[in-house]
Amino acid sequence: MSPTAEEFDVVVLGGGPGGYAAALYGASAGLSIAMVEEQRVGGTCLHRGCIPAKELLQTAEVLRTIRGAAEFGVKASEPSLDIGVSQVRKHQVIDKLTKGLESLLKGRKVTVVPGRGTLAPDGHTIVVGVREADGSEVVRELHGRNVVLATGSAPRALPGLDFDGERILSSDHVLELPEVPERVAVIGGGAIGCEFASFLIDAGSDVTLLEALPQVLTGVDQQVAQVVARAFTKRGVKIETAVKVGGVDRTDAGLELRYEGKNGEQRLPVDVVVVSVGRRPLSEGAGLEEAGVKIDERGFVAVDGNMRTSVDGVYAVGDLVATPQLAHVAFAEAIVAIKTMLGEDPAPVEYDKVPWGIYCHPEVGFCGLTEAQAKEQGYDVVTSVHRWGGNSRALIMDETEGMVKVVAEKDGALLGVHVAGPWATELIAEGYLSVNWEATPADLGLLIHAHPTLSENFGESVLALTGRSLHG
Repeated sequence: MSPTAEEFDVVVLGGGPGGYAAALYGASAGLSIAMVEEQRVGGTCLHRGCIPAKELLQTAEVLRTIRGAAEFGVKASEPSLDIGVSQVRKHQVIDKLTKGLESLLKGRKVTVVPGRGTLAPDGHTIVVGVREADGSEVVRELHGRNVVLATGSAPRALPGLDFDGERILSSDHVLELPEVPERVAVIGGGAIGCEFASFLIDAGSDVTLLEALPQVLTGVDQQVAQVVARAFTKRGVKIETAVKVGGVDRTDAGLELRYEGKNGEQRLPVDVVVVSVGRRPLSEGAGLEEAGVKIDERGFVAVDGNMRTSVDGVYAVGDLVATPQLAHVAFAEAIVAIKTMLGEDPAPVEYDKVPWGIYCHPEVGFCGLTEAQAKEQGYDVVTSVHRWGGNSRALIMDETEGMVKVVAEKDGALLGVHVAGPWATELIAEGYLSVNWEATPADLGLLIHAHPTLSENFGESVLALTGRSLHG
């Protein structure tokens, strides 16, 4: 350690959800914290992921609402989308949230250091090149008794489909679209790909969704994934699964995407290709391996259940580790890391029970085991499915696609809850609490849900598993 190094209890490398959560939670516990971030705090989630994507999807919801207004007796002219106005609003939302986060960090006396940080060979010093107002660069050394690595991730590309920001787009590029493309191929039918396909079809694009695996939303309960696939098809999205993408050729008219599908070799003329096949950890170039931090063959930092790396006193959280790439998972991991530093022996995150939200239309929210996973693990499984067609609030809203599905062990606790349909991403909170508290249908059947609400469908689904039911 250099004699000029600044001393802190914790130094955090990266200001995204995992990094700033570690900083805020650690500071609230009385630790002195420094956090290094080369851009504005907030990370991918706030600037290039969750928040901007959901703002654009909210724009799509407003469009759908206006298009369906006549069914409610509301006269409205045919709506059109000015995506430029939506982009301005999106950046206003991002800026407001970023300023709020900056204020929180300042209020808790977190030292935020702007610049690109590198972990020194000692494993406990972050070296930062800080750009001064006059253009010169000053090197600062931040030494921590503990270090939290939270450098995040970046969009993963495909061979032969290198991002150019104009025709071949990553998620970063899609979120800054200056205009709505006419013909789009979305490669990847996971959560992000389905959200983009949902937005673009509502915005007016001709959308083809290509997925390498047998179903879109792999990992989601099959019945729920089928709801989304049917709804997408009904809205005009062309879905092809079990596809192998070969590459792309540039033509005078745009692009031709080559792929092999169920009907053999195909060529799809498009204006834009969106590559949405996951994200890679940003573990290279930060000095991690040189400091002895173990990294696996995929680039993820290896950690134990307390988020400890192979170097004593060095932790890693968020997209840098091979856990669900969700902001709220990064929050939870950051809390585990800080509690471990404080000697509080926290329970590790139970990754198979975390809540997931997918904000396409219809929305998807789920936690715990799918029916197939529960059977594979040897449980004697019972399920209860209640569709929205019989729910009064869903009918009033004219949002009846989808279901609530509860998976439980026979005569035992809930194992998983899966929701497709209106406000699924909000409704899953009750399911998450139930699964994680290992509640039984009998426990939950005693509880009252307000009427008329969407949440009643969860109550009805659970009540049915007690052997008696009301409306279904």
